[in-house]
Amino acid sequence: MTKKFLCATDGTDHSAVAVILAAEAAKAEKAHLTICAVNVAHGGGRGPTINHWPDEELDKILTEAAELAGKHGATKVELATVRSREAATGIVNYAETHGIDHIFMGTGDKRGLSRLMLGSVAADVAGRAHCSVTIAR
Repeated sequence: MTKKFLCATDGTDHSAVAVILAAEAAKAEKAHLTICAVNVAHGGGRGPTINHWPDEELDKILTEAAELAGKHGATKVELATVRSREAATGIVNYAETHGIDHIFMGTGDKRGLSRLMLGSVAADVAGRAHCSVTIAR
């Protein structure tokens, strides 16, 4: 059975660490790697819905992540854009509907009060995902 890995990226240095780890794991396991970015929608209701990134920036984030994955040995790489109101929900739903076996993602350096107030997408995904989750630092 072919393994299917998912790596979530937002174009930050933290997510680049996850892309490298996911690529190396995909190479070792001969797994298919999907790199996704969740374009979080803001607004709506009485005003327009505005996505976090314009399409051009989103394409750049995904392309750079795919190039990085390729440099680290991933050969079967697919790119995906997820649109969701919450990043964690988008990642978990994508993983469930696409039969993902393992999710990789990075995390920022939130500690103390900022961690309590802002929460963590990585922690939310790890708590809700149906599969294994590796959080890279």
